[in-house]
Amino acid sequence: LLPPQKPYRHSFSYCFLTYNYTTKTTSVSPSLRPIKTARSPSSPYFLEWFKIWYPSRTQSSNSLGHQTNVKIPAQVSSNGERKLGKRKLSDPEVSPPHKKTMAGTKDVDMDTKMQVDESVVGKNDIDESLYSRQLYVLGHEAMKRMSASNVLIVGLKGLGVEIAKNIALAGVKSLTVYDPAPALISDLSSQFFLYPEDVGKPRAAVTAPRVAELNAYTPVSIHQSDSLTSNLSQFDQYQVVVLTNTPIKDQIIIGDYLHSKGIYLVVADTFGLFGSIFCDFGPKFTVLDPTGETPASGIVAGIDEEGLVSALDETRHGLEDGDFVTFTELVGMEALNMSDPRKVTVKGPYTFSIGDVSGLGTYKKGGMYQQVKMPKFIDFQTISTALKSPEFLISDYAKFDRPRQLHIGFQALHAFAEKHGHFPRPMHQEDALVVIGSAKAFAEKEKLDVDVDEKLLTELSYQAQGDLSPMAAFFGGLAAQEVLKAVSGKFHPINQWLYFDSLESLPSNSARSEELCKPLNTRYDGQIAVFGREFQEKLGNIQEFLVGAGAIGCEMLKNWAMIGLAVGPKGKISVTDMDSIEKSNLNRQFLFRPKDVGKLKSDCAAEAVQAMNPDLKGHIVTMRDRVGQDTEHIFHEDFWNSLDGVTNALDNVDARTYVDRRCVYFRKPLLESGTLGTKGNTQVIIPHLTESYSSSQDPPEQSFPMCTLRSFPNKIEHTIAWARELFESYFVKPAETVNLYLNQPNYLETTLKQGGNEKATLETIRDFLVDDKPLSVEDCIKWTRLQFEKQYNNAIQQLLYNFPKDSTSSSGAAFWSGPKRAPDALKFDPKNEFHWTFIVAGANLHAFNYGINTKGLDASTIQKVLDNMIIPDFSPNSAVKIQADDSEPDPNANTGAFDDNAELQDITDKLPAPNQLAGFKLQPVEFEKDDDTNFHIDFITAASNLRAENYKIELADRHKTKFIAGKIIPAIATTTALVTGLVILEFYKVVDGETDLEQYKNGFVNLALPFFGFSEPVASPKDKYKGKTGDVYIDKLWDRFEVNDITLQELINHFDEKGLTITMLSSGVSLLYANFFQPSKLKDRYGMKLSDLVAFISKKPVPEHQKNVIFEVCVEDESGEDVEVPFINMRMGK
Repeated sequence: LLPPQKPYRHSFSYCFLTYNYTTKTTSVSPSLRPIKTARSPSSPYFLEWFKIWYPSRTQSSNSLGHQTNVKIPAQVSSNGERKLGKRKLSDPEVSPPHKKTMAGTKDVDMDTKMQVDESVVGKNDIDESLYSRQLYVLGHEAMKRMSASNVLIVGLKGLGVEIAKNIALAGVKSLTVYDPAPALISDLSSQFFLYPEDVGKPRAAVTAPRVAELNAYTPVSIHQSDSLTSNLSQFDQYQVVVLTNTPIKDQIIIGDYLHSKGIYLVVADTFGLFGSIFCDFGPKFTVLDPTGETPASGIVAGIDEEGLVSALDETRHGLEDGDFVTFTELVGMEALNMSDPRKVTVKGPYTFSIGDVSGLGTYKKGGMYQQVKMPKFIDFQTISTALKSPEFLISDYAKFDRPRQLHIGFQALHAFAEKHGHFPRPMHQEDALVVIGSAKAFAEKEKLDVDVDEKLLTELSYQAQGDLSPMAAFFGGLAAQEVLKAVSGKFHPINQWLYFDSLESLPSNSARSEELCKPLNTRYDGQIAVFGREFQEKLGNIQEFLVGAGAIGCEMLKNWAMIGLAVGPKGKISVTDMDSIEKSNLNRQFLFRPKDVGKLKSDCAAEAVQAMNPDLKGHIVTMRDRVGQDTEHIFHEDFWNSLDGVTNALDNVDARTYVDRRCVYFRKPLLESGTLGTKGNTQVIIPHLTESYSSSQDPPEQSFPMCTLRSFPNKIEHTIAWARELFESYFVKPAETVNLYLNQPNYLETTLKQGGNEKATLETIRDFLVDDKPLSVEDCIKWTRLQFEKQYNNAIQQLLYNFPKDSTSSSGAAFWSGPKRAPDALKFDPKNEFHWTFIVAGANLHAFNYGINTKGLDASTIQKVLDNMIIPDFSPNSAVKIQADDSEPDPNANTGAFDDNAELQDITDKLPAPNQLAGFKLQPVEFEKDDDTNFHIDFITAASNLRAENYKIELADRHKTKFIAGKIIPAIATTTALVTGLVILEFYKVVDGETDLEQYKNGFVNLALPFFGFSEPVASPKDKYKGKTGDVYIDKLWDRFEVNDITLQELINHFDEKGLTITMLSSGVSLLYANFFQPSKLKDRYGMKLSDLVAFISKKPVPEHQKNVIFEVCVEDESGEDVEVPFINMRMGK
């Protein structure tokens, strides 16, 4: 077990936990497999500590992961009393694959056991330009099944509309909604598609058209029915039914019918800061891909007679017990090649067993292993059965015992509503006593051995009429993802109940009472019922800064509009985003519509949320500036000082780090979050309490050895990386170099003086400006065809000349073995798709560089040019040296320094003088992955796959190539909505001014597993030093020394008074003082003011807009030891 780190920044190893109710002890069984998780906001890995609390208040910290189901089976004691059984953590075994038709009359895809509408399945094309980011989460097959599914959502308050929004964005065959009830003013607390003028109108009638605007591919209609329970056959037309805001008696009637008909059911409810979800996907539900992770693969180093497989060069195999693998390219055990998948038993991080291999021969060499995803089958119980014998998925391990309490409490709330016609009133003690009594009666009637937590159920009763936007966002994202799982078979569903609460979000600094929480007939009544009027007023007068208006930014603004942030007289929201809206944004940035494409995100987002809540008008300021050092005159010190807090909605580490540093400097709370597909995390940064975002470092991104990319690729990722660099070397860098030569005075002289690669630079200018300069599209075709020959034939011939296929290493082992795959040169074939695409794309891009019209660049022209070309013969050059291994020195490393001045001068003489080409310039290609007409991804796909053909590597389609080459971050609306909900729950605490670190939570979720983990933020680092009067304690992150614009000598004296001796002082890159400087050098500096000293050393004055200057200082304390202390903040006094 490892100490706490920042959520999902490191390898996340997980374990299974069992709690013994008798001994009050926790046992942990570790798993060997690390789970790769989301980019963190920035990082690909996650490590977390989880607290498990139980009535004994004993704390246990464990690294956890994977879905942990807690089942409470019915048990009968000797006296006939029925008990809730002990929690058992379970991980259902993978069932052997078999065919089984689901019960009922629905059409069933026999390959997947997924319910589908046979009239459309497999026939719908997917709009990749719209769904591109989601496709990288779900895949084409899952989305095709989704597009053949009909979904019904019952209830269109905040939770229902959130689910509808997410499903509409995801794309299904049809979405039908049902809610004939008239809209109430309190609905506007979370129902973002209801406006004040809609009060009194049927919710479905006004909401459906607005949901329909989200996605033209998802038709939205209204379900017509006088009663949902009078004629249950009305549900037969749907594959999934979602119930929200539905009485529990109706849930049971409808749910049991749906189970009998093989129709999937999702039930979700929220009550203030409490919520639940239930799933019933019938018997033998098929999960095709439980995790969504990329299957593991690797190179085999050996297989012994016991079936023990070793990975090459001690590379972690990435498998776990129960996985299945297949093999290819084995020599000596050929019977295993492409045989049925073999079940894996992990023996170590680099070895695994595949069982009995007798009779298969003896392993000799080579081979690849590939993980195979096997289907998992899950049996779901009906809701009537599951109510009495629930199985829980734990959402928060600090509240291990809470699900069974809430399970009883929620039923008590429904019983109260059925009897009284309404849910318990806010902060009403008599109503709460009725709920508690009902819960106890239910437990006694069902003979459940559970002690009712009266305090918890009292709070549940108090909040029953609460309707909070962040809770709707959390459960709306979760429920929508479960619907997508049901219709696609992608990812592991919730089995079967999940309860979640965020009681820590209740204010401790704002009063709550029956009077303060009663409804006021305002749009915020659903929130006032939970937090009270005082807290609502606090929210209205907050000044918050939102950095980014993309996916998370849109969701954040929507939530802020619903909760009434900044609508008061002092309230203000500032939002900045420099990006414009693109079509691919529409799939998850739900505030935007097709008509907004090309407009600024910040402007459109602000306009949309002001329509949702007109109270925001006049309280939102939009900007289009990047937040960074170059805009500090815009986001100046007055701007930062005016803020109450900052919320990041960014997609890159550098911007996050900069904003984090600003928040630390100005001591502003920061809410951080990020998503990657189904994974997401949240982090809260509180001044003087927590560490900052930058306090821990992310691991470096994966990179490939250059030697591997140049000569020895063994997987498609290598060839794609190589092709991406080829794109740069053909269509970007040469054009930029030529333009520098044409436009930058004395460019050649400067280049020749620098040394190192002067010959290569001159040759590039010569080739692209003289020798290979095209005048027509025909010239572009010829150039591209010669590049094909150079890369895929000549270079391979040279490589095999240097290292023949039968060559051996110095140890006598075969050179072409292990990761080195012997290539073959390609012969150009215009009938080969990738050969032809390479020419078409390459010629178009080369023509673009030179501004040549490509109107005549058609197939017949290309074929004619190719037919008339004579390709020069190639003979390998014995003088060419090729690096054989990354561990060896590069034989070409020292050849860059070229000292043949005569040859350099000869090349230079061939170049036209820049003034002879006045006005001429090349157009570098700006890589754009999302434009399917610009040939960028077409070229990279073809170039990569041609190289893969050279080395007999499995090819990648355009979709996968675009993902890797474009470094696309997978995204889906469900995760974004859920993560934003968690951020707002933390935001409540920030607004309240919570100072107890234990009340804050950093969160990590993976909706695919599904997994939820929460931890207390890491405290800011503390230290101490020996001062004049003893130990002085400091916060190394949030403290600083504050001084005015005093002289250097006064600063030294100031620190002497604290018992600290300054040994070095710097500002930025300027070293202003060091105790080892010569006295003569320091003499004039002692009397200089700090601002003058900075200007004197850096040769530039402090900018006018800057009111403070930061100094870094090294000191010794009274003991003579070097101690680390905070920075110095000098106030300019302007």
